[in-house]
Amino acid sequence: MTIITGADELLDNEVYLDLRRLLNCRLYLKCEGFNFAGSVKVRPAAWMVTTAQRDGLIGPDSVLIESSSGNLGVALAVIAAAKGLRFVCVTDPKCNPAAADLMRALGAEVVVVDEPDAAGGYLAARKARVRARCAEDPSYVWLNQYENPANWVAHYENTAALIAKQFPRLDTLFIGTGTGGTLMGCARYFREHRPSVHIVAVDSVGSVNFSGAPGPRHIPGLGASTPMPLIDASLVNEVVRVREADAVRMCRRLASHGVLLGGSSGTVVGGATEWLKQHDSDRLTSVAIAPDLGERYMDTVYDDAWVERHYGPGTQDLLENT
Repeated sequence: MTIITGADELLDNEVYLDLRRLLNCRLYLKCEGFNFAGSVKVRPAAWMVTTAQRDGLIGPDSVLIESSSGNLGVALAVIAAAKGLRFVCVTDPKCNPAAADLMRALGAEVVVVDEPDAAGGYLAARKARVRARCAEDPSYVWLNQYENPANWVAHYENTAALIAKQFPRLDTLFIGTGTGGTLMGCARYFREHRPSVHIVAVDSVGSVNFSGAPGPRHIPGLGASTPMPLIDASLVNEVVRVREADAVRMCRRLASHGVLLGGSSGTVVGGATEWLKQHDSDRLTSVAIAPDLGERYMDTVYDDAWVERHYGPGTQDLLENT
């Protein structure tokens, strides 16, 4: 029996979904999201706040502020509420409405930046708004998930160590790439402790995380419009890029089997299954990290009108997967 005294204490789970029956693919899916934040982001959120408190950067009157497209914002809202802190999330119109509503329900202030920066898009505009708030009021503390080493240390100490414990013969690990926290924490851990593990980074088409061609992206979470400072490509063996339409297709295919995952998870599973088709997957022990569950994607990935509006002609097969 596990007993906790606050929402900030429930960080880890050891639930893996064997996808052989559902997708005819030898892949174990580490299902994140079974916590009060609903995603893997609860780990870096808790780690960044705890580290800042330990270093004396956060006091009882501090106001936490962060730029987020959704999941980390919800996670920080959970951690802040559990610790009795105020939290402001600066987001943009691509944020899932459900995520924004969750943050507000948890007591956070949600600031939506409506105009993208001419050079750096919505991400640069969000960062500029955060800096402006911090300049106006010294009580604001920007955790800065994009450069904060606690982002990846959380996954080094927890996520990767848990996977290594459960899979002593692991061959391949698939990890989605957003800020790079999960990817870098896991990659560093296995490079140091088990360098034979093949690290595959899964990114979205349109993201520039690994010098990809920039392009429109509509699903928040994975991918980036500007290179993420935390990412060290030398720690990654391979990069797989997934089209958003294929991520939607995978989400809906899994939902037809009762497994409702988020857009980031659909991207990771889509990339992993395509990679395994091209390799001797029956001889490999492979794990993919599913960052989030699907409830907060009802207005996007699982909404037929939204899918047709954003992906245009040729989307009928996506809709039929349900």
